[in-house]
Amino acid sequence: MSYGGITAINDKVKEEGAFVNALITEMRRVIVGQDYMVQRLLVGLLANGHVLVEGVPGLAKTLSIKTLSEAIKTKFQRIQFTPDLLPADLIGTLIYNPKEGTFAVKKGPVFANIILADEINRAPAKVQSALLEAMQERQVTIGDSTYKMDDPFLVMATQNPLDQEGTYPLPEAQLDRFMLKLNLDYPGKDEELTILREMGFTDKEIHVSAVVKPEDIVRARKTVNEIYMDEKIEKYIIDIVFATRNPEEYKLNDMKDLIQCGASPRATINLAIASKAYAFINSRGYVTPQDVKSIGMDVLRHRVIVSYEAEAEEMSSEDVVKRIFDEVEVP
Repeated sequence: MSYGGITAINDKVKEEGAFVNALITEMRRVIVGQDYMVQRLLVGLLANGHVLVEGVPGLAKTLSIKTLSEAIKTKFQRIQFTPDLLPADLIGTLIYNPKEGTFAVKKGPVFANIILADEINRAPAKVQSALLEAMQERQVTIGDSTYKMDDPFLVMATQNPLDQEGTYPLPEAQLDRFMLKLNLDYPGKDEELTILREMGFTDKEIHVSAVVKPEDIVRARKTVNEIYMDEKIEKYIIDIVFATRNPEEYKLNDMKDLIQCGASPRATINLAIASKAYAFINSRGYVTPQDVKSIGMDVLRHRVIVSYEAEAEEMSSEDVVKRIFDEVEVP
């Protein structure tokens, strides 16, 4: 692409992305010290990809997603996942009318623009699987009829670490539907002091102003698609994903027995789109290798399944992905 073409995309990104700063500012009024999470939630929003947030209780996971939804003039629905939840409680069901002798459709809470699936891994697999069609196909089947989801439609889920009481592991098929998986850690001392001073009141009320319209998000997504990605960056993304499947081809022979299952082609697509969205948030009309590196861990950490050998050596999927990014040649 010519210099003039990239300049034009840069200008368009700055124009269409003017709301990003307003959205981040509004969220920071409520959320303290979770800039990483706030930025990744925006990447998911702009890349039209679902986001899974994992962390111990009390790290503002639910509050962050709720604040984001309130900052957008759109329909928000929070679903609390519990062990006794049924698929019909999620997607809806058919209600029989004895007077008319007919069935009527009662739509479930999944019919909204932004869904907060809170503590998603506290419900059994059949309930988690009920989300699959909505997440991937953007539609839900109730009885014999199929219903399209509204646009934008985004699932933002929170989960507690699997070693906590009462949790179920998400099926691999569902994990792969999430574009990003975020792992949150505790805030630093200074950040926690700010949290204490701002939130340490019994009657603290939080008011969030809606600063973005849904049409702004849809329009920004179209601009994200136009962001320039050089052929070298495309090949770099391919190399990263293929290194999770065939590490020996990238001189990572010692990792061959550490990976049970590599990333899918969906990971390749998601890494490319998420890199463009990350560039958009940073007001750039082109993708750099650093964009791919910055967002790559969030795209791949839940898609690379490590072997028993890796677990025996106390290596996580994050360790494997980090090693791949360190070793694969950067264009």
